[in-house]
Amino acid sequence: MIYDAYIITGPTASGKSSFAHNLAREIGGAIINADSVQIYRGIENISASPFAEREITDEIDGVPYMLFSILDLSKQISVVEYLNLARDAYNKALAAGKIPIFVGGTGYYINALINGISPMPDIDNDVREKARKLVADDIEAARKMLPDEFVATDPQRVARAVEVFLQTGTHITEFQNAERVGAVAPDAHRILINPPTDVLLKRIAARIPEMMSGGALAEAQLIIDSHWDESRAIGATQLCKYIRGELTMDDAIQNWITKTNQYAKRQRTWFRTQFKPDEIITEV
Repeated sequence: MIYDAYIITGPTASGKSSFAHNLAREIGGAIINADSVQIYRGIENISASPFAEREITDEIDGVPYMLFSILDLSKQISVVEYLNLARDAYNKALAAGKIPIFVGGTGYYINALINGISPMPDIDNDVREKARKLVADDIEAARKMLPDEFVATDPQRVARAVEVFLQTGTHITEFQNAERVGAVAPDAHRILINPPTDVLLKRIAARIPEMMSGGALAEAQLIIDSHWDESRAIGATQLCKYIRGELTMDDAIQNWITKTNQYAKRQRTWFRTQFKPDEIITEV
C-alpha cells in the first residue's frame, strides 16, 4: 500500500537513508530532511549526509532531495523555522506530483512534524545575542535561570529557553504547555528502522573511519573557522579537539565511536517512549 506521506526515522547508522531512497524510487517520492545537522552545508561527512562525497544537487539518482545542506554554518535555525521550511518542501513535493518522505533522526523535528509546536514569542536580536553569550560563557549558570522541569542540555535549546525568559519574563515551559499548532504531516505513515543493537554497533564502528577518509577532518577545521557550536554534532567535537591538540587521532576516533553509540541508545529510548510507529523494520 502506498501512503500520502511518510516519516522514516531510526537511530544513527540504522540504514534509514538508504531505505528511504529506495522507497522514493519505488513510489515516486521526494526526500525531505528531518535531521538538524544535515541541514547545514559543509559538514556532509560528519553529519553522515546522503551528500557526503557527492556533489550537492537537488536530486540523487532522479529522486528529489530537499532541505539538505541549505544552511551556512554561521546561521542558526529554530524548530519554528525548520517547520516552516518543512511545510514549504512538503507542498512543493505535492505540487510536483511526488510523495513527501521525511527522513531523519532528530526527535524534536519529528515531533514537530507530527504534533506541531507551541506558539512562541518573537525575540529581539539583542536579546537573542545576550542569551547566546550567557550560554557560551557558562551554560550551567544560564540553566539556573530556567525551571527544574526544563531538562534539555543542548546549548542551542538552553539558549532558546533563556532568550524566551529574557524577552517575556515567562519560562519557555509555559509556552510549551500551550496548545500546539502547525503540524505538517500528522497523518503520515510512520516507519521506524531499528536494527538489532549488535548490528548497529558494528555499522557505527565501520562508518566512522569511512567518514574520516571522506573529508571529515577538513570539515572540522571549517567548523572551527566558522565558530559553529561543535557540540551540536558528534564527531565534530572529537575532531576539533584533535585539531587543537587536545586529543590524539586514535583517541578522537574511539571517543567518536563511544559517543555515537551513546547517542544511538538515547535515540532508541526516544523512539520507544515518544514515537508511535505504524511499522518497524529491523533488517535493512
